[in-house]
Amino acid sequence: MPGPMGRGPVVAPPVKDFKKTTMKLIRDYLAKYKIALIVVMIFAIGSTIFTIVGPKILGNATTEIFNGIVSKISGGSGVDFGKVGTILLTLLGLYLLSAIFSFVQGFTMTGVSQKLTYKLRNDIITKINKLPMKYFDTKTHGEVLSIITNDIDTLSMNLNQSVTQIITSICTIIGILIMMISISVQMTIISLIILPIAGVLVKIIVSKSQKYFKAQQDYLGHVNGQVEEIYGGLNVVKVFNAEEKVNKEFEKANDTLYHSAWKSQFLSGLIHPVMNFIGNIGYVGVAVAGGYLAINGTITVGNIQSFIQYNRQFVQPINQIAQISSMLQSMVAAAERIFEFLEEDEEIETAKGEIDTEKLQGNIVFNHVKFGYDENKTIINDFNCSVKNGQKIAIVGPTGAGKTTMVKLLMRFYDVNSGEILIDGHNIKDFERGKLRQMFGMVLQDTWLFGGTVKDNIKYGKEDATDDEVIRAAKAAHVHHFIKTLPNAYNSVLNEESSNVSAGQKQLLTIARVILADPKILILDEATSSIDTRTEIQIQDAMDNLMKGRTSFIIAHRLSTIKNADLILVMNHGDIVEQGKHEELLAKEDGFYKNLYNSQFETEEEQ
Repeated sequence: MPGPMGRGPVVAPPVKDFKKTTMKLIRDYLAKYKIALIVVMIFAIGSTIFTIVGPKILGNATTEIFNGIVSKISGGSGVDFGKVGTILLTLLGLYLLSAIFSFVQGFTMTGVSQKLTYKLRNDIITKINKLPMKYFDTKTHGEVLSIITNDIDTLSMNLNQSVTQIITSICTIIGILIMMISISVQMTIISLIILPIAGVLVKIIVSKSQKYFKAQQDYLGHVNGQVEEIYGGLNVVKVFNAEEKVNKEFEKANDTLYHSAWKSQFLSGLIHPVMNFIGNIGYVGVAVAGGYLAINGTITVGNIQSFIQYNRQFVQPINQIAQISSMLQSMVAAAERIFEFLEEDEEIETAKGEIDTEKLQGNIVFNHVKFGYDENKTIINDFNCSVKNGQKIAIVGPTGAGKTTMVKLLMRFYDVNSGEILIDGHNIKDFERGKLRQMFGMVLQDTWLFGGTVKDNIKYGKEDATDDEVIRAAKAAHVHHFIKTLPNAYNSVLNEESSNVSAGQKQLLTIARVILADPKILILDEATSSIDTRTEIQIQDAMDNLMKGRTSFIIAHRLSTIKNADLILVMNHGDIVEQGKHEELLAKEDGFYKNLYNSQFETEEEQ
């Protein structure tokens, strides 16, 4: 059915189970606002009734004026302006009441929809923190963000509009039909005859235009995706002189979008003139019938005027209901995706009482650990390792060996398929996840800074830190001098992309964050990968001081950075193939570590 301003049908996404989702929305969310919804219903009905009565009263005023003029011509007293004035004041009062009722129901419904939106957003954010990392491996960031933004907004907007429109449209149709019948049954029949004709014609047009609207939506997505992709990698496009190729691809997609959009808009644009044409035929029929009945004295001139107004208004709520059906589809589809997200399996809580992490030292044992992101494909086969408190453990190996996976298992981002990981004799599954992760400090290869001050970014792991503690951490990470060069030093604001900070400086700030948090166990995953050689030497010194007395896991590709590790675990295909100190591993004839080290050293020499 036609959308706003005749732009054509709104293509609603498919709904898997309309009834189930609607009942859940009503039962679990809207039921909490039943009093407010009853108020909305009462005031919406009241507003509609007052509006419907208006044309009938206005018709009485017209009849009074007409009769007065006829009386004046016949030598009578003429128009009774006092009576006309009373009728008009009554009409003004009714319209004023209708406006007040409409304001109250709109205000109340907006409150309901926004409170519902507020609750759903809170539920989603709470849910995100309870979802396992495995969920985010199967979903893109865009899909999750779309639920939080697009789906919530669609539900809120359509709920706010559709509930009141359904009530007012149904009341309007029933009310106008009653008023039309009360004026003239014959004229009402003439008005109703044209509706099936209009409905058939509109259905034909919509069925033709629907496929073009679907194509328009699809290719709009293609065009937007191309634009985003091109501007995201604009430097690469320019480096490879691919502008002409990119332009041709865009023109092809844009041309398809143009033709589908033109056809859909043209066909949907026919609805308005078709409806007008059919409506005008109806008005002609009503006018002829009204004139005939007036001559016979069975209807007044004012009633003819009222009936024509009702006839014009009668089609509007029918169109609105057609639009609402599409809005409801969109709303329920959005609600369905939100509920599916909220019903996703959460991380299983296996904590057995509270373990006092303050008393733990950091002795870690991996005991026959097996794991695979896909249960049918094991990537950690039989991992065994014992780490003493305060040891510096380096984990090395080729890409895909399982180095980072071991760290993720240690922090319980994922649970092992079999075996166990112990910290000071306690299975990590016996810890509350939050308490467990408080023991760890982590510096990743991919840095993360949020839009805020430098100080707030460093204090992220310790919100109650003093300014002196922040400065000491920054000095230990050798980033204090850089911060002092910023316009507002520690109060300088980093933008969301941190484009005003280099990759190396970002890494230094995240290292300062970990130093300030003062964890018992450190995890450094390629922590110096984004830092130049000169800075790396400074950072290595700071890290050596930081790691004293703490159990530390260092994942590194550059083997020269882990020569002084207490133990080097060499991984390949999910297993430890060698372990020992740097000198011991190099002393092995044709050892895996030795070959790895020599190949890297030769590569560096060639460079």
